[in-house]
Amino acid sequence: MASLGPAVTGEQVPGAEAEPGAAGPPPPSTSSLGPLLPLKREPLYNWQATKASLKERFAFLFNSELLSDVRFVLGKGRGGGGAAGGPQRIPAHRFVLAAGSAVFDAMFNGGMATTSAEIELPDVEPAAFLALLRFLYSDEVQIGPETVMTTLYTAKKYAVPALEAPCVEFLTKHLRADNAFMLLTQARLFDEPQLASLCLDTIDKNTMDAISAEGFTDIDIDTLCAVLERDTLSIRECRLFGAVVRWAEAECQRQQLPMTFGNKQKVLGKALALIRFPLMTIEEFAAGPAQSGILSDREVVNLFLHFTVNPKPRVEYIDRPRCCLRGKECCINRFQQVESRWGYSGTSDRIRFTVNRRISIVGFGLYGSIHGPTDYQVNIQIIEYEKKQTLGQNDTGFSCDGTANTFRVMFKEPIEILPNLCYMACATLKVRVFPSVLPGSGFPLWYKRTEEGGARNTYC
Repeated sequence: MASLGPAVTGEQVPGAEAEPGAAGPPPPSTSSLGPLLPLKREPLYNWQATKASLKERFAFLFNSELLSDVRFVLGKGRGGGGAAGGPQRIPAHRFVLAAGSAVFDAMFNGGMATTSAEIELPDVEPAAFLALLRFLYSDEVQIGPETVMTTLYTAKKYAVPALEAPCVEFLTKHLRADNAFMLLTQARLFDEPQLASLCLDTIDKNTMDAISAEGFTDIDIDTLCAVLERDTLSIRECRLFGAVVRWAEAECQRQQLPMTFGNKQKVLGKALALIRFPLMTIEEFAAGPAQSGILSDREVVNLFLHFTVNPKPRVEYIDRPRCCLRGKECCINRFQQVESRWGYSGTSDRIRFTVNRRISIVGFGLYGSIHGPTDYQVNIQIIEYEKKQTLGQNDTGFSCDGTANTFRVMFKEPIEILPNLCYMACATLKVRVFPSVLPGSGFPLWYKRTEEGGARNTYC
């Protein structure tokens, strides 16, 4: 941060001489915002000669007492806002500020113009205000991760869109799944629709990482609803429900409410109706929402009926699939018929494959034992072959019934597969006794189309 320049403690009466050792008059009161006469300063001779351009000359005046006619007082009442632990005074020049900001122009030259030599800004951070002044004096942008949000706020407050743009650009470049919700909240607060849209796109593509980040539980109810309304989230509904419950618990703490089922339901309000319970499997619903206490007994019964009977009774919750699970589910099977078996050795089964259209793989179909019902623990993975990068995995279990059928083992979230890249599907079964399995070294892939007519000719 630049120096604030030499402190001016007072001015002598012309022609008078101060007694040796005598203190000068006290500095002007900073508690009053009444009119103050400009302070006399010792001139800096011929400084202009070393500044070849207008930009250099104005940049030299930035944060300097030289020729200044106003001071801004920041950090008052914050207990340490300034360099010496108190209020921080920043000198400026009314003409420069009025030339760069309509708000400053109105402040100094409008019908309600202030004549005060000191102006208090209690809601502006000193670092952000200095970044604003630096830009107005020199067109130089100095922002970083710690100051970008406060600088954006200050640029908007004083109507300097030319500084807003680089702030938004900085945030866009540093947008990640783990800060997407924090930036989304700020983008909505500052009315930055382009940044908000980019945040939502990031959340769509990396939903699980985004909702696992610390910032998710800090969002407001309107932002939560805006996300839950989307058809493009790439996450299974049961995991989304778990994240919403975490948010409700954090909101109860913020509102200092007891952590009861009723209070969780209360703070969720309209957000609860945006959870798409019909998209869950009956097992997912029974293990999570049905036992959460957030739904009423009647709602739980109605949803169980929806899962189990035909025709399905009407429920109040949305049953429209999220985009990641939209479209026809297809199964790519390497075997037209089952004619043989092979002994399982405990090693991983792997298949390399490519696709010619963008798809999302939601799971594998695995063969089981021919010797009757068997329970398996299994790890499934999708690996980008060239980069050796694991795109998704799941440690789970499944049960087979001794038939030649395949048994669905699903990923927690769909995994996006791009055309013309080589991928590896990997499955590792863990059993106490290695029985014979059907039919050979391979398994089908289950996937969802993600575009019109997509993946009709998927090669495995």
